[in-house]
Amino acid sequence: MKSFRSNLRSIVLALGASGLFAVPPAGALPITPLDSPSQVLTVASDCYAIGQEVAAQNGGTLAKASPSTRGGQPVCVVVILVPGKEGERPRRAEVVVPQG
Repeated sequence: MKSFRSNLRSIVLALGASGLFAVPPAGALPITPLDSPSQVLTVASDCYAIGQEVAAQNGGTLAKASPSTRGGQPVCVVVILVPGKEGERPRRAEVVVPQG
């Protein structure tokens, strides 16, 4: 059993090392960095703030808030947990809110 683990470890390490030095295939598009990484953080933090507001309006708890695009327009997809009635488990509600 030990030799199997040892061999498996060697194989995993070899595959990982080969992936580190792999050459992209011909015709692959290069990955370009973002012009301003702060733009991504601003959108995410705006969605979080919007999610907090939506959760407060519905009397729930914010579970997730993420930026997205719907119909070419930037939106925030907000998931909130709304308390159930008479001690039931919380309901999951997904709300799409325009950004801005």
